[in-house]
This record gives sequence, C-alpha cells and structure tokens, in this order.
Amino acid sequence: MPVVVVESPAKAKTINKYLGSDYTVLASYGHVRDLPPKDGSVDTEHDFEMTWEVANDSRKHVKAIADALKDDDTLILATDPDREGEAISWHLKEALTKRRSIKKTTDVKRVTFNAITKAAVTEAMQNPRDIDVPLVDAYLARRALDYLVGFNLSPVLWRKLPGARSAGRVQSVCLRLIVEREMEIEAFKAREYWSVKALLGTPRGQEYEARMVSLAGKKLDRYDLENETQAELAVQAIKSRDLTVQSVEAKPASRNPSAPFMTSTLQQEASRKFGMGARQCMNAAQRLYEAGHITYMRTDGIDMAPEAVSEARDAIKDRFGAEYVPSSPRIYKNKAKNAQEAHECIRPTDMTKDAGALKLSEDDQRKLYDLIWKRTLACQMEGARLERTTVEIGSKDGQVGLRATGQVVLFDGFLRVYEEGRDDVVDDDDKRLPQVMEGEKADKRGITPEQHFTQPPPRYTEATLVKKMEELGIGRPSTYASVITTIQDREYVRKDKNRLFPEDKGRIVTIFLLNFFKRYVEYDFTAALEDELDHVSAGESDYKELLGRFWRDFSAAISETSELRITEVLDVLDEALAPQLYPPREDGSDPRTCPKCGAGQLHLKTSRTGGFVGCGNYPECTYTRPIAGEGADGDERLLGDDQGDEIWLKAGRFGPYVQRGEATPENKKPPRASLPRGWSKDDMDLEKALVLLSLPRQIGDHPEGGMISSNFGRFGPYLMHQLPDEEKPVYANLKDPNDVFEIGMNRAVELLAEKRANPRGRRGGASAKPLVELGEHPSEGGPVNILDGRYGAYVKWGKVNATIPKDTEPKDVTMDMAVALIAEKAGKSGGKKAAAKKPAAKKTAAKKKAPAKKKAPDA
Repeated sequence: MPVVVVESPAKAKTINKYLGSDYTVLASYGHVRDLPPKDGSVDTEHDFEMTWEVANDSRKHVKAIADALKDDDTLILATDPDREGEAISWHLKEALTKRRSIKKTTDVKRVTFNAITKAAVTEAMQNPRDIDVPLVDAYLARRALDYLVGFNLSPVLWRKLPGARSAGRVQSVCLRLIVEREMEIEAFKAREYWSVKALLGTPRGQEYEARMVSLAGKKLDRYDLENETQAELAVQAIKSRDLTVQSVEAKPASRNPSAPFMTSTLQQEASRKFGMGARQCMNAAQRLYEAGHITYMRTDGIDMAPEAVSEARDAIKDRFGAEYVPSSPRIYKNKAKNAQEAHECIRPTDMTKDAGALKLSEDDQRKLYDLIWKRTLACQMEGARLERTTVEIGSKDGQVGLRATGQVVLFDGFLRVYEEGRDDVVDDDDKRLPQVMEGEKADKRGITPEQHFTQPPPRYTEATLVKKMEELGIGRPSTYASVITTIQDREYVRKDKNRLFPEDKGRIVTIFLLNFFKRYVEYDFTAALEDELDHVSAGESDYKELLGRFWRDFSAAISETSELRITEVLDVLDEALAPQLYPPREDGSDPRTCPKCGAGQLHLKTSRTGGFVGCGNYPECTYTRPIAGEGADGDERLLGDDQGDEIWLKAGRFGPYVQRGEATPENKKPPRASLPRGWSKDDMDLEKALVLLSLPRQIGDHPEGGMISSNFGRFGPYLMHQLPDEEKPVYANLKDPNDVFEIGMNRAVELLAEKRANPRGRRGGASAKPLVELGEHPSEGGPVNILDGRYGAYVKWGKVNATIPKDTEPKDVTMDMAVALIAEKAGKSGGKKAAAKKPAAKKTAAKKKAPAKKKAPDA
C-alpha cells in the first residue's frame, strides 16, 4: 500500500478515513530534523552548509515510515501547504534517503490540499508534484538566519547583560514595539480639556442629547475649553438663551462587511471577542483544520474559491432569504504589506454547517468555528443600509450652537450575522434620535460640563501587536503566535489583563540592541529581509547569496561589540535611558542624586534578574529601585518608624518585601518579610508591615505539647509544630494566605494530624485524582492525565511529567497538545519515555565523554 505521511495523528486519522484501506497513513509528528544547538551547525566558512540531526523523539516516527516503505515503494508526502509543510516533506525525504529507505525505484510524490475534505484530498492525490525547491530554499534561509542571529547574538547578551536570556531575529523587533510603546506612555503628558452636553426635549416630550459645537459664533476645537471656568461660562451661555432646531438632515449611508479571515485577522478577532492569546487561537484552529472543519489556518490570503463563494451564497439564501444575497459575489484584495496570498482565506469546508451542527465538545473550537462561519457568510452578504441624521440646534443670536447625531438601520444586511470587533473604544453616533422637526423649540432639560484628559497610546494586546507586525511586514502568518509566546516565555514581556507590559530585562535588551545592533531591529530592515526571503521562495534569487550579504555585516557588528567592557555598555544604556530613569523632580533638584543618602549618584546596574537603578555609594548606601520605578523615588519607600527602627518597603529579586532597619557590617541580615501573594505593594503601610515582620505567629500550645506557629515560606503559607518525641518539626501547607493570621487552634491541630498521617502528601499516600483524564497515548499507549502539582498543572504519562504553559487552562489541553508537551519533555530528558520496562542489558564499561559544547537557545 502507498505510504502517505502527514504531520499529526489527528490529521492522519481524518485522511485515512477518506483514503480507506488502500493506503497506509502515518504521522511525522511535525519536524523530524533540526539544527543541533551547537557551534558549526551553519558553517559560515563553507557556503553556509547546514548540519541536521533527527530529534530523539522523532526517530521512532521516521523508523515507522521506513518500515512501511519496505512493503510498498510509493511515498506520498502530504504535509501542510506552506513553507513549513514543504520543509517537513523535504526533511522526511532527506532522512529516509540517508537511511536508504528511499531507493532509486521509490516513487516519491508531493501532494497538497487547502482543506481536509474527501473531495480536496481525492483531487490532490490525482495531481501530485515534486517538492518545491525554492520554497525549501526560503525555509533554509529563514532557519539559517534565525540560527546565526540567535547563536551569535545571545552569547553577547549573556556576557554584557547578566540576566538577559537570548535574542531572535523577529522576536527582538516585536519586543522593540512593546518597549517603545511603554516609553511613549511614560513620556506622555496628559492635557486637560472640557466638553459640554445638553439633554434636550421635543414639544412631544421625547428627549435627546446634543453636544456643544460652537461658542460666540466660533467653532469649538477640542482644546478650546481648557478648564472648569471656561466650561462653566459655556454652560451659562446655553442656559441664558432659548434654543431652536435650525436644521435636520438625513443622509443615506451603508456599511459593507469585512473580508474573510486570514491568520492575523483571526488572531485579532479571537483576542477581541474571546480574550484568546495567539497560541491558544492557533491551537484551536489547528484542531478544526485537522478534523476537516475549516481550510488551512496559516495564510495571508483573503481569496475564496469560486465554489466556496457559490456555496456561501446558497447558504445565505436558504437561511436568511434572497434579499440578503448581493447581485454579484464580493471580491476581496489584501491591503497588508508583503501579503503573499498563496492560499485561500480561512473558511468552513461546509458552509451549511454552523457550530451547532458540528456538535464540537471543546469550548475553544466551538467559539472559533462559530466566529469563522459567521465571518465567512457575512463577507458574501448584502451591506447594511442606514440613515444618518444630523440635527443642528442654536440660539437666535448665533452665539451658541449644538449638534445631535444618530442613525437608523433600514436594512441590517450582514449585521444580522456578524459585526467586527474593535480594539479600542471610540465615539459612536449610532444611537437613535426621536422625531425632531426643523424650527421647533429645544427644551433644555439639563446641561452637563465634562472634564477630560488626553490619553496615552494604549499598550498592545496580542491582537493589536499582530496587526502592527502585519502592517510593518514583520514576520509571517505562521510566526505570529510563536514570536509573541517566545518573548513572554523569556520573561521579557508579561501579559496582564490582556495587555502586554515590557519587563525591565526586556527593556534593557531592547535599548542594548538599539544602540549596538540598531540595523537588525529596524522595522524597515526586517520587512526588507522578509521581501528578500519572498523572492527566494518565488525562485527569483539565491538564498546563499542572501545569507552571505547578511553574515558579512552581522559578524562585523558582533566582533565590534564583543570588545566592549560591561561598564562601557552600561554607560551607553544609562545615557540612552536617562529621560525614563531620571525624570525631573518637583523641587528642581538633580534627579540623579540618591533620594536616600543624598550624596551618591544614581546609575544603571544589571543583575541576573534584569536591570535596576542603584546608588553609586554602594555598599555604604543600599538604595535600589526598578528601572520602571515610580518617578525619581522608585519603589523603595520608608513606611515609618517602630521602636527606633526604620521600616522600609523594598523591591528584591523575588518581589517586594518589608525590612526592619538597614543592612550594616554589624547587622548584615536585618529582619525581612516578603509580601504574600495577593498583597499589593501600593497598599502597604506601617501597620501591615509590622504584622508581617512579627511572623511567625504563635497560635498556641498543642494538646500533646509544643507550640504551633504559622508563617509564609518559599512555597506559600504553612503551619509548623514539633512534638516532644519528634526529631524534626512537621510542616502543613495552608491554602489561604489569610489563614496565617486567622487560623484557630482546632483547625491547626486537625491539619497537622492529617500531615502526620500522610507525611509525604499525595506522593506517599493515595494517588492524586487527575484534573482531566485525556485517555490512552495515541501511539505509545498508557494513560495521559492532567494533575495539579506544587508548581501548577502538568501532563503525566508514565514517568514523564510535562509542565503546562502558564497561560493555558488544564481544561483546554487536548490530547495533541499533551502528546507534544510529552515529546518535548522526553527530548529534553535525553529521550527518556514511559515505555514498558525492557530486560536489563549487560553492563559495559562507560566511555569517557568529551566535554559538551555550550549550547545557545533557539533564536
């Protein structure tokens, strides 16, 4: 039987259903080869030759394909229809050729399909082609560029910026966007302005709202009413005059639907409407694609196949009526920079099936499919017909003018199905107006002045960041999710309430790159490089020439920076960050003067956890604060005095803490206490600090002897007690931090008794009950479960425990995600897995290994 290879077992299962028993369908489980993370994997001295190795967890999959080829001499490579899919097919062919599983007689075919449906798969099988060499070349160029940047730039960061993790070609540019937006926000000066609104009534008793647009015969601009006094004068001007309706103008208007989804717009809309991160969105879309419900989800094209357009129009007519179908199909053209439009848009494979018809069990998949189905139908529906009404109201002397606006939906059109979300709130004049007649009196029911302040630009969400990257031509559809995830995993950026904030180390890395590697984090340079890579994929240029030009300049920049001392680097960064680090003080004093000792000068310093500002008089003065501190006074704050000791709030490596007194040569470790989880440093005062510094709290004597106490430790709140006959104390965890201060004797004795009965907790007693039972491992067997551990939820399969990413809920983890996490963990552990025990092998003398080369992280 011909051997068909796809990426995932879920995709293999769906395709096998369509092809039947005449084919053997196997999964490669993604990429089977990669560049070893060591020096020389891309040989810059020998025409950029690349050394590849089969990953530990991929060897069994390559072997399974090789074994299947023994029974049939036909190999059909059916991986995804994009650059990564082409690369996987190429890697498979190369790896199998190296194993001699592909012989001269082996018929190797490449097929692609944009949707996993019976018709699409059958048609693809009838139209095979060869591997697209230019597309593979473009992949090789990207992989080599990412390796050269990551492997050569990351060690420079490690040496010059302690605490920095690594840098990447696209990730560093993405990080720059977030950091520069934060600096814009910090430099922003709010400006006050006022507006005036009036609640007016018609002679028929109906009310409507109007805003003041002119005063003293002059049109009001945004900042004309600068303060409360001017606003009050405007209010009095309205109150002292009779108002009449001077004109009522109704104009027809229309709204057309948005284009169907491509990768970036799907990620943006899923973020706006459901709060989904880019990775979460793409995981759900991947599963919908593999199940045959939607077309390929990594695309920057918005074209739709003619048969799909026809099917959508038929579905609209059947569901909503002929009046919702436009006379001719809608055609969409991509306006995004560098758009390739190599694939169709993201759409349902069957327009007649809504989310309810598919009966999807997973919440993310159901919500995302519903979004895609509605957007696809809406894009082929009639536009909405509206009537916009503008009412001008004024005084007879022309001194005061007001305006009311509103609209009426005459025909809802596509709005019946779908309306695109918005990233930021804007003024909207879509409210309904009552019947208002020209010349009639406008009765004043209320006049309200409103104070406003200009707002800084908003921090990026994942949705707006993807939109910005797309506009600039940075990255490609397949990279958005991984780029944004990577900068969060490296702790350069944190996500809070769906907004992206740069961490101190992320800011330091960005400023370093802007000063020493500016060209490589420029938006135009990165976009131009994407253009060059597109020329490679189109077969218009040679990828090794591209690599040669890039490496010549980049290696020179690396050599230059490597010669710099850390102090030189910090001086440059200190000067570059000066406006943010040392803002002007209200009293006009030098913003670089230490606020604690009053003598030392503040300087930028670095540590393993990132950058910070510290006093130059260290160790005599220990003042420090984060580089994004609150003004010039930072986060180190004197809370008050107690018994002659100063009580300080400080920021440390593991977060904020309170301290009694200062560290001195005689008192190197003054009493300290970390703020418990849930305690805000902004709410800290002297009373709360003294409560923390008084810990451990003595709850009382245990009935069998010994004092029971409560405190906070490295792993959270706990109880401690030691019986007279015990060699060491017993510790029992507390779930609620407040229990440290509130737990009573009876409950404390009960928890300690439970701990003594089962001293090792779940690990020593009964097995922990899984949070989620996913079922049997699809290829290796054995139960795959999700458990709750000390450091959060994790996937357990045999002896392999794989941590679940911080932004993923346990209930959202699917078997495919779990298998990928298990494979990654097993690979990092040297290929160990929870397979059945094998007979013990004879002991052999251990060979002496050469010292391992230092590895650099992925770019």
